[in-house]
Amino acid sequence: MVTALVFNPDVSAPFLVPKASFIKGTKEPLKHRLCWKQPRSTLDASHGGNMSKFPRMNVWDPYKLLGISRYASSEEIWSSRNFLLQQYAGDERSVESIEAAFEKLLMRSFRERKATKMNLKARLKKKVEESPSWVKNVLSCLELPSLSIIARRLFLFSFIAGWSIMNSVETGPAFQVAVAVGACVYFLYDKTKNGRRGAILGFGSLVAGVICGSCVAPAIPTTILPPTWTLEMIVSMVVYVFLFLGCTFLK
Repeated sequence: MVTALVFNPDVSAPFLVPKASFIKGTKEPLKHRLCWKQPRSTLDASHGGNMSKFPRMNVWDPYKLLGISRYASSEEIWSSRNFLLQQYAGDERSVESIEAAFEKLLMRSFRERKATKMNLKARLKKKVEESPSWVKNVLSCLELPSLSIIARRLFLFSFIAGWSIMNSVETGPAFQVAVAVGACVYFLYDKTKNGRRGAILGFGSLVAGVICGSCVAPAIPTTILPPTWTLEMIVSMVVYVFLFLGCTFLK
């Protein structure tokens, strides 16, 4: 290319300015040397300020910065955040401002949910304090255990109920009911550390279940029950429910 330019000045190149011209009436050229054009690459274009920046970068309100209303749902907040991050992914400051606004909304939502739960507990406590004395006495005998305790005892009494159903044709549920009563008394004793109180509450749950089951069983249509289910079986199912409730929620 250099040899061609030396021996043939009329040859042009894309990175050279046009051939030097001369001042009219003189032999003095306008320029005595060739000027090279500096080509721009795609890398230069990406760092040359052509990248789009987030226009609301300095907006303080996170809702306005993300372009959503104050009543936007969590899905709308996530959707706006993902869309903006994808659109301005190449600019670090834009990404930081979008993420900061999104984190502000997350923290605000967390505080609002926490305040709502605290307000709910406060309202329930106020309702209990304003309730009649007999309601307070009933509630003072109840407690809410952990979910693991509830799940374990529910599984135990469900297993005893299934055991009763499997052996209903042969022997009936008398033995299974006795096992359930023993388990109920044991759980109450382990909770109260008082054998007498545990026995009273356990057998009280048994009596309540028998009375309620005797009232409910005749009202159930026989057409919806399996043919092997007797009145004794239906009553035992109700008894298992009362025993589970008694050993789990009584204190």
